[in-house]
Amino acid sequence: EVQLQASGGGLVQAGGSLRLSCAASGFTFDDYSIGWFRQAPGKERGGVSCIGSGGSTFYADSVKGRFTIFRDNAKKKVYLQMNNLKPEDAAVYYCAAGSRVGVRLFHPRSYEYWGQGTQVTVSS
Repeated sequence: EVQLQASGGGLVQAGGSLRLSCAASGFTFDDYSIGWFRQAPGKERGGVSCIGSGGSTFYADSVKGRFTIFRDNAKKKVYLQMNNLKPEDAAVYYCAAGSRVGVRLFHPRSYEYWGQGTQVTVSS
């Protein structure tokens, strides 16, 4: 059974940090790109960051320089380190896995498997 378990969300003050984790099982983790998406109330789900199977990393402009994505293939986990959080970062964050993401890194349909989401709240 394929599972993606996102965790690490919470309430943080603006300027603070959180580290999200995505734990995977049930598929060949090393062969998959892992993306982080977020969705705020009333907004569409949008891409935040992606890490390829080879370790290449990509970021949305809104988080560049503040967020860092990295993976531990031995543990089948991907992490999203979020620093200098802003109120506009508040959302439910989802991790997703895709085997053929290609250039459509931040398109939700590029990903086959999704986690359940973890809430990030940033107070001003």
